[in-house]
Amino acid sequence: MKKLKNIPKFKNEDEERNFWAKNDSSDFVDWEKSKLTSFPKLKPSTKTISLRLPEFLLNDIKVIAHKRDVPYQSLIKIILKERIDSELRNSA
Repeated sequence: MKKLKNIPKFKNEDEERNFWAKNDSSDFVDWEKSKLTSFPKLKPSTKTISLRLPEFLLNDIKVIAHKRDVPYQSLIKIILKERIDSELRNSA
């Protein structure tokens, strides 16, 4: 069994980020003993983008969003997420 190193104390996030960029976490953490954790109250960070769509496509999205009773931008995110998940599953 490998002896784990102690994780140092960090002065700030930049110092910690730098440390983990240069070190392998398996030298410090026994991932075999790790447990899956959920943080349900954390909001994912978002980035604003500009996306040009043909008017007919945007109108179709708005019609579907209205039928589902969701904002059209939320619907776009839902559709993108579903499609990306599908692509990732099929490429594995």
